[in-house]
Amino acid sequence: MCTSIAMNTEDFYFGRTMDIEYSFGEKVVFTPRNYPISFRKNDTLHRHYAMLGMASVMENYPLYAEAVNERGLCIAGLNFPDNAYYPQKEDPVRHNVSPFELILWLCAKCASVTDVKALMASTHLISIPFNDDLPLTPLHWHIADREHSIVLESTQNGLELYDNPVGVLTNNPGFHFQTTNLCQYMNLTTACPQNCFSNIKSLVPFGQGLGSFGLPGDYSPASRFVKAAYLSMNSVCEKDEMSSVSQLFHILDSVSMIRGSVVTKQEHYDTTTYACCMNATKGRYYYKTYANSQLTAVDLLHENLDAQALKTYPLVTEPQISWAN
Repeated sequence: MCTSIAMNTEDFYFGRTMDIEYSFGEKVVFTPRNYPISFRKNDTLHRHYAMLGMASVMENYPLYAEAVNERGLCIAGLNFPDNAYYPQKEDPVRHNVSPFELILWLCAKCASVTDVKALMASTHLISIPFNDDLPLTPLHWHIADREHSIVLESTQNGLELYDNPVGVLTNNPGFHFQTTNLCQYMNLTTACPQNCFSNIKSLVPFGQGLGSFGLPGDYSPASRFVKAAYLSMNSVCEKDEMSSVSQLFHILDSVSMIRGSVVTKQEHYDTTTYACCMNATKGRYYYKTYANSQLTAVDLLHENLDAQALKTYPLVTEPQISWAN
């Protein structure tokens, strides 16, 4: 599961929920410009853009769930089961990249979505697991900068890039369905609804918010896509950073999963283990966890961008309470 959102105010913001039934050893990870990034089928990058995001580190390799680089490019991988397909066969004329390498590949090399589109034209996703104990996760990717938002999907139909004017992504079905599905909700309005039912004058709204009657509230990917899109595209907030960060977290909260509300086929609880908001303009990564609602932040530009080693920040998961007396 998961929901991601791209949002512009004074700065550009990108956030996501991580809806999962287990911990994957996640921590905030800073990858500096001079940290060697190795690829299974491509040369090692010894110099690249610095990046920051949530990742698990295995064999000293950052496996990012989402990241922002120093140029303001943001990428998040979201679960895409039953649809994601990665070919086994290499392409002899393109860069063969495994899905677990993709966020590193793009954040290291690209300054913008335009750069991503150009690089993906010569990139071939290939089915190479990280190791025998860690198979590939079926994913699609939300990629955004201040000017553009796109979705990357690799299916049996091939590798496809979609422009994403909504700035939202969830999970199954594919992105084309999700945007088509929005047509069923064209009647939603933030205003007080008008009587279109009949000429009966006694039909008047009996409370506030009836203009959004029919807005889905369940946790299915299609419903979360509609709800996040509606709230994001009608969002009103001040343009300063704290107002923008607060607003994006409020939208993410509206589609976050309460433990016990969704039970998987394996009888595990699908839960929003963390939510994050990145100020991509300033390189700041904010997050909160399921048990700790207080925001914790890491600033990319406070790090030594030219360092050579990964730097990690364990998650603050215990509740943090500011006592007033």
